[in-house]
Amino acid sequence: MVFTLIYNTSVMKSFLQKFIPALLLVCLIACNHQKSEAPPTPRQAKINPDPSSAILPPEQSRSTMQLPPGYHLELVASEPEIQEPVAIVWDGNGRLYVAEMRSYMQDINGTGEHLPICRITRLEDTDGDGKMDKHTVYIDSLVLPRMMLALDDRLVVNETYTYNMYSYRDTNNDGKADEKTLVYHNDKPDDANLEHQKSGLIWNVDNWIYVTSNPVRYRYNNGRLNVDTMSSPPGGQWGLTHDNYGRLFFSSAGGETPALNFQENPVYGELDLENQRYGDFDEVWPIIGTPDVQGGQQRLRADSTLNHFTASCGQSVFRGDRLPATMQGDLFICEPVGRLIRRAKMIDSNGIAILKNAYDKREFLASTDMNFRPVNTATGPDGCLYIVDMYHGIIQESAWTKPDSYIHPQIKRKQLDLNINRGRIYRLVHDGYKPGPKPQLLTASSQELVGYLSHPNGWWRDNAQKLLVIHGDQSVVPALKKITTNERSFGERLTFWKKGPSPLARLHALWTLDGLKAVDEKILSTVLKDDDAEIRKAAIRISEQFLVQQNATILTQLEDLKTDKNYGVRIQLALSLRYSKNPTALAILKALKSSNASNPLLVKAASRSMEEKDESLAELRANTVGMDGEDRDLVFQGAGNFKQLCGACHGTDGKGLAAQLAPPLAGSARVNGDKDILLNIVLHGLKGPIDNKKYPDVMVAQKEHSDEYIASVLSYIRNSFGNKQHVVSVDDVKEMRAATTGRQTAWTLEELADWKKKSRKK
Repeated sequence: MVFTLIYNTSVMKSFLQKFIPALLLVCLIACNHQKSEAPPTPRQAKINPDPSSAILPPEQSRSTMQLPPGYHLELVASEPEIQEPVAIVWDGNGRLYVAEMRSYMQDINGTGEHLPICRITRLEDTDGDGKMDKHTVYIDSLVLPRMMLALDDRLVVNETYTYNMYSYRDTNNDGKADEKTLVYHNDKPDDANLEHQKSGLIWNVDNWIYVTSNPVRYRYNNGRLNVDTMSSPPGGQWGLTHDNYGRLFFSSAGGETPALNFQENPVYGELDLENQRYGDFDEVWPIIGTPDVQGGQQRLRADSTLNHFTASCGQSVFRGDRLPATMQGDLFICEPVGRLIRRAKMIDSNGIAILKNAYDKREFLASTDMNFRPVNTATGPDGCLYIVDMYHGIIQESAWTKPDSYIHPQIKRKQLDLNINRGRIYRLVHDGYKPGPKPQLLTASSQELVGYLSHPNGWWRDNAQKLLVIHGDQSVVPALKKITTNERSFGERLTFWKKGPSPLARLHALWTLDGLKAVDEKILSTVLKDDDAEIRKAAIRISEQFLVQQNATILTQLEDLKTDKNYGVRIQLALSLRYSKNPTALAILKALKSSNASNPLLVKAASRSMEEKDESLAELRANTVGMDGEDRDLVFQGAGNFKQLCGACHGTDGKGLAAQLAPPLAGSARVNGDKDILLNIVLHGLKGPIDNKKYPDVMVAQKEHSDEYIASVLSYIRNSFGNKQHVVSVDDVKEMRAATTGRQTAWTLEELADWKKKSRKK
């Protein structure tokens, strides 16, 4: 009674609420303190420039792998049960599905690659020792299966060269799928090389299902995948992952880019920033000579090791709970040409994500086995990290192994084309940690699934949320709302040693409510004021559906966040306000842009949203669908520059003015033709008749403008007014400026034609 009276006095209440929980937190940290990881094994001093390509059994292959002290690899599965594995997923009961591309590069010419001889295998650990002791062929006779998504007891699969997706189910529990249902229908063939087709198919925290390379995402609804088209492709290739908060990480082997398009959700467009990969991040540090590199000698150091990412793929963010806590949130990227796996730390710099190698000039995992080909990684239900080793001689597809290629003789010399029909899956463990138990989520009640939203392993949280959304059980909505808002009774608050739901649990509860279409204005108003920045960011994204409905109350509450102390919240606000047509939204965007001029990501986010809100740019938005982010930004930048200067003579619609001060640009042969001619006209001016018509003045040289300014204007006019041509890059302008630096007078069309002829001869 006395304690209750003391607690209800304002001073003591404030003390108990703020200081005692903080002291308890310090005690908890002290009790659970873990020693920092020991530094990794130094990179091998001497590199064998001509390593053996001999096949090694799994145990011997493991002995070739360098890992930091305390870490070890355990074999989960290997040939002959699995061959050429490329991807793995688990269902809610912890059964492992392995996509096997058994027809991939069976010789140097890729003979028989299109044959339906591939499969998906289901593996089970029946005795809990971490090794898969039960093996069945779940789906047979496939063509290079590349994407899998476990729903409930159904597995969604996509094969190479097609967009169609089917769900498969084992109805009689014999380990083989006997039910096949079309869940996404698109009969258009995918004719791209198999290395450049989509991958991923991951259910993100926002309940959208994402893939790489294609500008689409999917939503599960009543047994179907409904497609949503995005403004531009994400730019990824093989591999896709997300962190605890839904940030997606793409990679591109073809572009030699280990991580890209991770600053914002791709639904807002493709966006990368300079220096988002810190220092020498793109350099790699193998411990083996790498003669079989597609890029040739320029991709090799003096010691014969690969000097740069060239096959980055299979990335994953570790979100488990059975390895050192220092690994939580780290990004792991496979580099099968270098026979290594990178570990990257993500640093938040005022809302901008920056990736940094966890080690100095060394890698988390590196091998001297030439056939070690890590192509995928994943956090498992047991809280450990899993590694998919294709264990294959050739890792490049046949389009890049032709007789005249650099790599062809290297493959033949090392006889790598003979190393086929193998594959391994490993589990990464650490001293002092015991892998977690096998899940049984497919038979769990809805209430049990709600409880798993607070599980320390992200795999459990993700799958609990996914199953709740798929089941559509509205009876859990009150419990989810209570978790989301951290609603606690007076008695619960009084027992301050009993912790409430973690921010991650509340984040999953919020997104589960959204997936169940149960977020209302009241709960959204509450979470927009949440103490946790990630929950405020999620609330802003969810508010987009209210902005589309022109909800003025929600917009007023969003306006309060324009000065939020967290940059990430302000960036998300700038991205989401594009969905409101209210003039207040435009005013907020202008304020965000002007008051955060030093933050390039925030400025870009606000600028893009302002462009999306401008109805006069609707045609331009349609014309730039499919462009990469930088090109699209350049075109939109040019739209503003054109209206400020060029429109005064050419007309803002590109059709010229009644006064006929300058020729029209719509359908112009100069605009749609050789960009070198166009560049010269803008840099140095144009005089004389144009299309047999005289104009009152010459086209004035614009070379005093910056390269970026000129590139933006030309890119805009080549993609507007009915024109549809490639953009003009900043480098294009820079090179033409240097090549014609001596030009002091305006060109005539005849002079330009002669100049072009001479330049071709050179």
